[in-house]
Amino acid sequence: MFRPKLPDVPTLPGSHALSPHHPHTPAPSAGRHSLSPYVGAVAAVVVVGVVLTALLAVVAITAVSVAIAAVVLRSLVTGANKR
Repeated sequence: MFRPKLPDVPTLPGSHALSPHHPHTPAPSAGRHSLSPYVGAVAAVVVVGVVLTALLAVVAITAVSVAIAAVVLRSLVTGANKR
């Protein structure tokens, strides 16, 4: 009911029902391929990763040092106000 109707394919006179035989061509051998095009991309990814990791570490260290400085200054200010 829901299957499409395919049109009839006319057959040419003198044509055979079998497809023509094509000689088997072997697949190209998997030789050694040079990885040199990928070396630059891998090096770039590694360098970018190292730089981003270093920047993240710098931001974390800066945040910790600012937090410690804020706690010390707060304690100094509150200690000066109590006197």
